Amino acid sequence: MKTADGRPAPIFLDRDGTLIEEVDFLSSLKEMRLLPGAAAAVRAANRAGHPVIVVTNQSGVARGYFSEAFVQESGAHLRGLLGAAKAHLDGYYYCPYHPDGLPPYNLNHPDRKPGAGMILRARKELGLNLGGGWIIGDRPSDLDTGAEHGLVPLLVRTGYGQETEKRLGGDFHRRGGRVFDALADAVRWVLTKK
Repeated sequence: MKTADGRPAPIFLDRDGTLIEEVDFLSSLKEMRLLPGAAAAVRAANRAGHPVIVVTNQSGVARGYFSEAFVQESGAHLRGLLGAAKAHLDGYYYCPYHPDGLPPYNLNHPDRKPGAGMILRARKELGLNLGGGWIIGDRPSDLDTGAEHGLVPLLVRTGYGQETEKRLGGDFHRRGGRVFDALADAVRWVLTKK
């Protein structure tokens, strides 16, 4: 699908449970593994010209489980894993804040999903038109992110997706959302949209 200005629409991805295997508060690069078909899905979106941007809550920083430097290092590692498969991210945004965390990260920050702060920064920094774009994730907070800016929510059953699907029930479909087994299936569907 193209945006109003004729460009391929952006695809925003959650990280944990959507692009990589869900590991509660991933704190070692050895734990980072791409989900089956994820790299090929990103590569297909790249080839079709869709900007692919990760937006990820990383409250483990606020909780004291790992440092913000580790989140940056893990982002570089993820780019390396994708690069080895000839895929790339156009942007990587993370939110280290949580209102119940430790100072200085104990904020209800607008970047924290379902807040749209990371989406809006990506729009400004990457020159994106959000209309007609998608947000793909496994949690309700992913699916609600960017709704007021026209992003279509796509739920994947990986990570916490099966639990999310049960919790949301038919209401999610009534709001225009779609459910897919994995990222590869969601991107395959996106690429059929003109």
